[in-house]
Amino acid sequence: MKKTILALMSFILLTTACQKEQTGETLVVAHMGEMQSLDPVFSYDGVTQGMMINVYDTLLKFKGSSMTEFLPSVSEQVPSVENGLISQDGLTYTFPIRKGIQFHDGTELTPEDVRYSLLRFMLSDVAGGPSSLLLEPILGVTSTRDEKGHINIDFKEAEKAVRVDGQNVIITLKKPFAPFLGIVARWGYITPKEWVASHGGWDGTEKLWKDFNNFEKQDSYLFDHMNGSGPFKLVRWDISGRKLLLEANENYFEGAPKIKNIHMMTISEPSTMRLLLEGGEADIAEVPVQFAAQMKDKSGVVVYDNLPRLRTDPVVFFTRNINTAGNPDVGSGQLDGKGIPSDFFADADVRKGFAYAFNYDSFLRQAMEGRAERAYGPAPAQLVPQAAGAAHYEFDLKKAKEHFQKAYGGKLWDTGFALTITYNTGSVARQMAAEMLKRNIESLNPKFKIDVRGVMWASFLEKTAARQMPVWVRGWVADYADAHNFFFAFMHPDGRYAQAQGYNSPRAAQLISAAVSETNPAKRIKLYQQLQNLAYEDAMQIYTVHPTGMWAMNERVKGFEDNPVYMGLNFYPMYK
Repeated sequence: MKKTILALMSFILLTTACQKEQTGETLVVAHMGEMQSLDPVFSYDGVTQGMMINVYDTLLKFKGSSMTEFLPSVSEQVPSVENGLISQDGLTYTFPIRKGIQFHDGTELTPEDVRYSLLRFMLSDVAGGPSSLLLEPILGVTSTRDEKGHINIDFKEAEKAVRVDGQNVIITLKKPFAPFLGIVARWGYITPKEWVASHGGWDGTEKLWKDFNNFEKQDSYLFDHMNGSGPFKLVRWDISGRKLLLEANENYFEGAPKIKNIHMMTISEPSTMRLLLEGGEADIAEVPVQFAAQMKDKSGVVVYDNLPRLRTDPVVFFTRNINTAGNPDVGSGQLDGKGIPSDFFADADVRKGFAYAFNYDSFLRQAMEGRAERAYGPAPAQLVPQAAGAAHYEFDLKKAKEHFQKAYGGKLWDTGFALTITYNTGSVARQMAAEMLKRNIESLNPKFKIDVRGVMWASFLEKTAARQMPVWVRGWVADYADAHNFFFAFMHPDGRYAQAQGYNSPRAAQLISAAVSETNPAKRIKLYQQLQNLAYEDAMQIYTVHPTGMWAMNERVKGFEDNPVYMGLNFYPMYK
């Protein structure tokens, strides 16, 4: 901890000396989680996305703290049916592109840059990346590749769907897609076409696009370089030191930011983060809710507590087809009391035994200190009204025992098992969820043995993709304010988590497709309620809580404006 504090102090002193910064012009932000890549087509983690919204502009932006109201940004107008920029059938969206916006390298943003950026976002389609967010509404697919990894889309179709007409960018969807404006407001990052191509990236042509499909993150110049048009620009990213420095874009089209420098630093230990804020070495800290009471008593610190969030976290996930080769998390790899087989969680009674063994109310009180709502399904209640009325699991060790006794035809109860539950280090809530599940399950049978292990974020992501973790604890923060974003990720066969689990439900895919295309709000809600009931029946995931948010800041920091859709902070309105 002392080493971490000294490293942060050295970093601040160094950049202060080099750039002759004034304290009032600099924000030092301590956050959890590590950045994986600075390329908009690659990064899909919260901390990187929270930074990117300050560097890259999008077609639209959110109005204040609203999740559903938009303002113009790179687009001069917000499309609607009323102003003629959305067609009557809900398929065609026209975005008139603002003139005079400059990228950080001084070149002017053009409609072709917008078109290119949207196509690159979709067609790069790196494994585990966010491309499906635009692929699904625009091309009607969630991947550019089939199950064997072969490209299965036509470039000409993509070219036709996103086109330039004068100063307008026109997007044609495959079918009506209710949350489309929210997606382009959040994810339509705009990069300069010529700049990317000049540094070895895709040139925008049909001839070369396949060469840049599913690339390795470090093969892209944009891995550690950025050139947006947003209010802040990248100075450098110290990967090994887990630090990133931004500076103000004085030529920002809406006016220069008041804050001139942003220092962002990953701090994995929550107590260290708290000490940095208390000591004044950090201006803003992402402090876990477990430290809320302590922070509120500190002079000079302002705590913004119980902020609305679109988040389901922690969630316990089961992997149906575990990769057992050389995998210590499955022990012997057999159902012999010393491990588990690869298909251990294919037995529904095993999954339901775990689900009944979690103490939901106790976790809400103790781990979250009441700063959350009980989760009854993948999506928060504000997106699926009457969610609590759907079928759900309660803590019931008697029922847990009954299911474990039925599992594997009764063999599991007599033989026992051994496995590891994994969480990412630094997440106190996820660790507590894993430990609670361990205690309760082991209390049922001395032959049930569970280890709880924390791993660094990068390793956690790799292990998830390789299906090496039999049970893992993670969460989801909304990419946009719509229930589809949760149900697709959690339950659709092509969804991020369902894929990682090997969960393939044709019924879920059918309901999710119907719900996102439905324009009648009441009918949409009923479809999502059916999905919640299906989630209960399949029991592939344990939903615990929907947490609220919290930021702790030095009292000198002003202009804080929270929006639940953003995964981080909008630094533009801030000042000291």
